Amino acid sequence: MASLTTARRIVVKIGSALLVDRATGRLRADWLATLAADVAWLKGQGMDVVLVSSGSIALGRGVLGLAQVDLPLEQSQAAAAVGQIRLARAYEEVLAPHQITTAQVLVTLEDSADRRRYLNSRATLEQLLSLGVVAIVNENDTIATDEIRFGDNDRLAAQIAVTVGADVLVLLSDVDGFYSANPAEDPAAKRYDVIEKITPEIEAMAGDAGSGLSKGGMKTKLMAAKTATAGGCAMVIAKGSVENPLRALEQDAPATWFTAGLDPHAARKRWIGGMKPRGAVQLDAGAVSALHNGNSLLPAGVKAVTGTFGRGDPIAIQDAAGHQIGLGLSRYTAEEAGAIKGHRSGDIEAILGYPGRAALIHRDDMAL
Repeated sequence: MASLTTARRIVVKIGSALLVDRATGRLRADWLATLAADVAWLKGQGMDVVLVSSGSIALGRGVLGLAQVDLPLEQSQAAAAVGQIRLARAYEEVLAPHQITTAQVLVTLEDSADRRRYLNSRATLEQLLSLGVVAIVNENDTIATDEIRFGDNDRLAAQIAVTVGADVLVLLSDVDGFYSANPAEDPAAKRYDVIEKITPEIEAMAGDAGSGLSKGGMKTKLMAAKTATAGGCAMVIAKGSVENPLRALEQDAPATWFTAGLDPHAARKRWIGGMKPRGAVQLDAGAVSALHNGNSLLPAGVKAVTGTFGRGDPIAIQDAAGHQIGLGLSRYTAEEAGAIKGHRSGDIEAILGYPGRAALIHRDDMAL
């Protein structure tokens, strides 16, 4: 079974019902302070931590005095706008005493569906993590409509976990794991300690959302588990309402773990390797050698560019003889790549007229 303290990178999802008191609409500040202490504990052991947090609409509706019912879209967006600034401030205030810098990252479904935007958000999150920042990620409910939204933060958290290459995704829930039936209704319901494969029988056991504040239920958690584990990330459902919920999880609190067959790095490489290329770059011998030594592909090593492709599209990587040696996601369009091929990265801005990324294909976006 996986463990928090053996992970390199962890994503933690916090639901509205944990953050906001349903009766008063106010933030559960004391509980949040214990979560911040847990995050500091993990960071102190050298781990990267990303928090995917609901709560903006729940907080905003309390401030605006809106009823505890499903809100029309315009009211939801207004509540999110009011609540999001309070949510970000709350995280900043509880993590600052631990000398942890926070950042707010708001995303929509389009940011993962569009490859260019996906790569941009991935690069931003990776840079924040490299600087030791804890990113607070939420769906951008102020602009998201039904057509462009994840719909719940369980699925969003799984997508973020795959995006950043996390080892473990923690879904802090109002229940302590996945049960064969609703334990509130069936005393004989069995909790699973470990689920190695999500079978149709497991899916049939999942129920729907049970909280007026949260949108997710066990069905969405199973969807999240499928996404996370396919990306090489183990997932755990644990009870979040207790104080210091992450420490409690590490101390063998009841929970359900979903195992991953591959590590995140290998899973991502396999995903890229299965894509259909939309173009190709031909490299000199020095660049080929650099790639096999684990380096990114710089424009200086590119001899030729063929095909029509955009930023984020998969392209074939060829050696000097034209043999394909791998696939990668391009950080430039075909036209841009053709303009900068053979040039040093420091010359990119002068050639294109605007700043660009140093690598044409980053090593994390490449499968050899």
